[in-house]
Amino acid sequence: MKKNKSKTNSTAEKEFVFEFRAGEHNCVLKVPLQFPAQENICDLHGRLVLLHKIPCHIEDELKTSLSNFIESETILDYDREAELALQRLTVGDVDVNQLTNAWTRSYVETTLEHARPEEPSWDEDFADVYHELIHSPASDTLLNLEHNYFVSISELISERDMEIKKLQERQAAEMDKVMHELGNTLSDHDVNAVASQHFDAQQVLENKWASELKQVTGIQKHEYQEWVISLHQDLQKSNSSQITEEIKVQPSQLSELADSGARMFEEQPQLEESFTIHLGAQLKTMHNLRLVRSDVLDFCKHRRHSSGGAKLRRLQTALSLYSSSLCGLVLLVDNRNNTVKEFECTDFHFPFLEAQLDEVQQVLLYARAQRSSKHKEQPEIPRNGGDDKSKNVDRNPSNILPGEFYISRHSNLSEVHVVFHLCVDDNVRSGNITARDPAIMGLRNILKVCCTHDVTTITVPLLLVHDMSEEMTIPWCLKRAELVFKCVKGFMMEMASWDGGISRTVQFLVPKSISEEMFYQLSNMLPQIFRVSSTLTLTSKH
Repeated sequence: MKKNKSKTNSTAEKEFVFEFRAGEHNCVLKVPLQFPAQENICDLHGRLVLLHKIPCHIEDELKTSLSNFIESETILDYDREAELALQRLTVGDVDVNQLTNAWTRSYVETTLEHARPEEPSWDEDFADVYHELIHSPASDTLLNLEHNYFVSISELISERDMEIKKLQERQAAEMDKVMHELGNTLSDHDVNAVASQHFDAQQVLENKWASELKQVTGIQKHEYQEWVISLHQDLQKSNSSQITEEIKVQPSQLSELADSGARMFEEQPQLEESFTIHLGAQLKTMHNLRLVRSDVLDFCKHRRHSSGGAKLRRLQTALSLYSSSLCGLVLLVDNRNNTVKEFECTDFHFPFLEAQLDEVQQVLLYARAQRSSKHKEQPEIPRNGGDDKSKNVDRNPSNILPGEFYISRHSNLSEVHVVFHLCVDDNVRSGNITARDPAIMGLRNILKVCCTHDVTTITVPLLLVHDMSEEMTIPWCLKRAELVFKCVKGFMMEMASWDGGISRTVQFLVPKSISEEMFYQLSNMLPQIFRVSSTLTLTSKH
């Protein structure tokens, strides 16, 4: 029985009487019950059977009698309350207008046919328009316009970097002169004053460029969105061939410039091997695996002079922007929320990265506050260095811990829609991590998010590092790769229970500095661990 939701000022006690026969004896069960009844009938029935040792052949009859008693007495209470309410209304104790207004408001708020229609948002309208245009002959025009904006903003960023570099060189030369005069004509106070001036000058310059970049990207985003909406409106109003010809002619001129520049900037060969696997106990699911040797940011950055292959990959990314086949990338970061330089170009669909990181910061601070309050209410015994972690959180509440990650959304990257910023520490460079390491568990949680948010292609750093160092020998690489391969295989087996068995593509990324011999050793290890059913090998990719 559902709980009584009526508002009553007092409770009444009523006696439930149940007569039954046990062998040759006539028994009577009398139980006082509180009304309105707030207990579940099944729970109350079970307690009565246990407390009073009711015979098993009487249980069903007792439950039926108890249910009928509670229902009849509840109806009587409702009728009594209704009679009292009508009496108050007749006497004039209740304002009729106020009562009718309350009833009308409650009816309107709880009835679907009176609900207000949802107002369409600008983001949803723009997303629909863009999705329609990018799947039309206007797709080349959209991509070329985005590329022109990228070239413009990249030139501005290069100018900023050059000006900051010149300032730093000038300040370094000035500081060298000051240090040579230290102890002769200048004191420590003079050196500190010069250092303070240098810091202030650099801050002023960085703030000036940050403000200018923010203004320019805001203008670009507004112009781009307005242009997309106006183009869509023009196509809706007129079906003439003139607009179609304008759309087709405009990108051809730009593509000629891009292709001529592509000859000067050829992409470096990229080693890649692809495999097809089938995982699952009873119902097997096919997945695609790739082993790629490349720089992690090659999946993100645009190229001012891109080849045809890069343009096709960018087109594929744009086509699947508003779809259920998103591409993700795991980017290893430290415990601070930092902006990656390759993400600074204008994003025309999502908030700028700085705004997304600010939102992450707010959520992180709230989560830390909630966690600390729980720890204060329920203190736990620290285990194996737990004190150090809690101290770090208390000291830096805005920092994330190893194994935690935050997500950023992008529409302006080359081959990626979603970036998982996974926090790792120096422990990943050691050779003794296990399957319970925070970085490995972070990968598991990332794959789970991919299953619940339509990310069907995910790129994972195989060695859990983006750059090689001296301690990363061949045995170190083989041991780390075997650990990650086996863990990811186990996580992919779990995917069947997470998403029902959807085919996915997992790319294992190794740094560019790794040798070809080491790459092929890893490519031989992958089919042995995953028991590959068929393979397709690509030794180089342009």
